Amino acid sequence: MDQHDELADKFEQHRGQLRSVAYRMLGSVSEAEDAVQEAWIRLSRSDVSEVANLAGWLTTVVSRVCLDLLRSRRTRREDPLEVFVPDPILSPLDPAEEAVQADSVGLAMMVVLETLSPSERLAFVLHDMFGLSFDEIAVIVDKTPAAARQLASRARRRVQGAPAGERDANRQREVVDAFIAASQGGDFEALLALLDPDVVLRADAGAGADDVRGPAFSKLVRGARAVVEQALTFTKLAPHTRPALVNGSVGAITVVGDTLMGVMDLTIHNGKVIEINILADLPRLKALYA
Repeated sequence: MDQHDELADKFEQHRGQLRSVAYRMLGSVSEAEDAVQEAWIRLSRSDVSEVANLAGWLTTVVSRVCLDLLRSRRTRREDPLEVFVPDPILSPLDPAEEAVQADSVGLAMMVVLETLSPSERLAFVLHDMFGLSFDEIAVIVDKTPAAARQLASRARRRVQGAPAGERDANRQREVVDAFIAASQGGDFEALLALLDPDVVLRADAGAGADDVRGPAFSKLVRGARAVVEQALTFTKLAPHTRPALVNGSVGAITVVGDTLMGVMDLTIHNGKVIEINILADLPRLKALYA
């Protein structure tokens, strides 16, 4: 094995961790992959023979790439942030997989991360999710360790408002199955009974959607009755909806023919749905799961 192949082998050992960092930083599968690939390009062009901690070096590179992407995104974002849903991660739903993944981050958390500034998001993700020190984070954001700590603290206060969902996959499945059944039956009262009175529904069909749903489908709805009324307007799609693992928790997907029409993440607490995040942006879904 030559030096290049040995370096590539070492990089592959860290790819999964780097992808996890980048996804949590960006909320985009494609951008996360691009950030990881950029880390490989920089590694292949660098002399790291004296680097004692290659994982740390790569994490720093990926984090800097992500920070640049986040800053650029804020200047060109067209879709309204209040209805934006990050890229969901789908996994097979079967007996072997029907358990919450310990390292997964639900879409509800990812939605909150979208509201943070780039530096706050980086500090929170790297420190609270991946255990990097504030000395390490300070180098990346070009601030003092004390300032990096303040960034993470501000982010943490925002994140503490994120809904905490049920972690038991069996209980998740029970509520999701009941939700799908009630939707398919057009049962207003059954749906209402499953929802927390203050439930929030966020539906993202994309800023430039030009199908019959269009921008009107992208919306933020609050309150159980309003959410049920919204859900019942799409009963024609309910027969095509089935459970799936969404970011490690039991959610649902809607597939018509061979086309993925929507991904739904439900946050469940005490047997009630407290938040629903739906990605129904067909171009994004096609790019993600074609």
